[in-house]
Amino acid sequence: MKPNRLLEGSRFIVSCFFFIIFLCVLASINEIRFDSLMKFGQCAFPQAPQNSSAERLSQTNTIASSSPSELRILIGILTLPDHYHKRHFLRMIYGTQSLVGAHVDVKFVFCNLTKEDQKVLVALEIMRYDDIIIMNCKENMNKGKTYTYFSSLPEMLLNDTNVPYPPYHYVMKGDDDAYFRLQSLADSLRPLPRQDLYYGYVIPCPSMDPFVHYMSGMGYLVSWDILEWLKDSDIPKKHLEGPEDRVFGDWLRDGMVVKEYEEISKKIKTSQTARFGASLGANVAPGAVARYCVALRCPFLALHHGRFNTAVLA
Repeated sequence: MKPNRLLEGSRFIVSCFFFIIFLCVLASINEIRFDSLMKFGQCAFPQAPQNSSAERLSQTNTIASSSPSELRILIGILTLPDHYHKRHFLRMIYGTQSLVGAHVDVKFVFCNLTKEDQKVLVALEIMRYDDIIIMNCKENMNKGKTYTYFSSLPEMLLNDTNVPYPPYHYVMKGDDDAYFRLQSLADSLRPLPRQDLYYGYVIPCPSMDPFVHYMSGMGYLVSWDILEWLKDSDIPKKHLEGPEDRVFGDWLRDGMVVKEYEEISKKIKTSQTARFGASLGANVAPGAVARYCVALRCPFLALHHGRFNTAVLA
C-alpha cells in the first residue's frame, strides 16, 4: 500500500507543478494581450512642454470618408479613468442623436492608467467603442491636462495622410457632466468663421467680452488654427497651472498685440442664434446647444474682432 500511496503522491505533485506552469503561461499571454489592446487604443502624448516622440492613436474614425462640404467637429470630453458610468451614460444619449450636414466625433480623454482594473476595463472599452484617448501625463485638473489635449492633436491627427486638412474645423473641450445637442451645435457653428474662433459660455454671464473674462470649462471650442498656435507658441508653456478655463482664456488674450485688443470694443457684433440649455432635469428650448447640471440660460452671441473671431455664450 505504501508504494501505491507514494506513487499517487508523486503524480499529484507533478500534476500540480504542470498546472502551476500552465497558469503562469496563461497569465503571461493575457498580460501581453491586454498590453496590445492598450497600445491599440492609446495615444501617448508628450508631457507639456516637452517635445518627446509619442505613440500615436490609430485613426479608426471616418474623417477621411466624410464629405468635403461637411462641418467636422471633435468633442473631447475630459474625464477620469474610473468614471465608467459617466462614459456609458454619455455614449447612450449621444447615440440617440441623428446629425445632418456635419461630422462629429466624441472622444473621452484622460491621463495614464494607474490601476490594474483600469487597464483591463478601459482596454475592453477601447475594443468595444474605440472612443478613448489616453494621454501620457499624470491625472490632474489644473496642471496642464487641457494644454496637453489641445496642443497634441495637430501632431497626432496630421500624421495620417488619408485625412483632409484640417482634420476637424473645430475642436471642443467638454466636461463629463455636460451634454451637447450635436445638430444644434453644428447649426450654430455653420455660419461662423472657421479660423480664429473661440466659442463657449463666457464667465461671468452678463459680460459680452471674453477677453476680459473667459469661457467656462464645461465646454468651449476653438478652430483648428488655434490648436496649431497653441502647439507652437511659448505663451501656454510658460503658464500651465491654474483654473484650466481661465488659464486658457489668458493664453488667447496674451497672444494678441495690444492694438488689436484695444480695438475689439469697437468691432463687436452680436447675433442671437440659439439658447444655452438648463440643467438635465429642466425643459430646454428648441435649438438649445447644451445641457449642464447648473441652470444656465443665456443666448449665444458671435463676437468678431481683429485677431480672434469669437463666439461666446453670454
